[in-house]
Amino acid sequence: MDRAGLRLMIGDVTIEARLRDTPTARALLAAVPFTATASTWGDEVYFRTPISCAREASARDVVEPGELAFWPDGDAIAIGFGPTPISRGSECRLASPCNIWGDADPAAVLELRRVRAGAAIRVERV
Repeated sequence: MDRAGLRLMIGDVTIEARLRDTPTARALLAAVPFTATASTWGDEVYFRTPISCAREASARDVVEPGELAFWPDGDAIAIGFGPTPISRGSECRLASPCNIWGDADPAAVLELRRVRAGAAIRVERV
């Protein structure tokens, strides 16, 4: 994959994403720019995308802050940064296994705590 990345502007939080070499990352890169509306679920922000991707063999439901995921069951980007309603302890547990497509600065991802449901989102190439 080339050195392209994505910029996710979620409410007043901006996250720079470094893409991994995955089918999901390539599909997202081809789909930008797009807009969406934020939803929240515990310490997770998620939003619909214009793509649909199959679950990859490496998909998982527990992520580390800074790992950017795609939720195949909802065609959505899911960004976990702390516990969700189904977490065990302090882990970031997503609703079901997700494709990990990118990485961001964990400190920037923690800023998503300020984002409320309904916030405007724009995703673009950088």
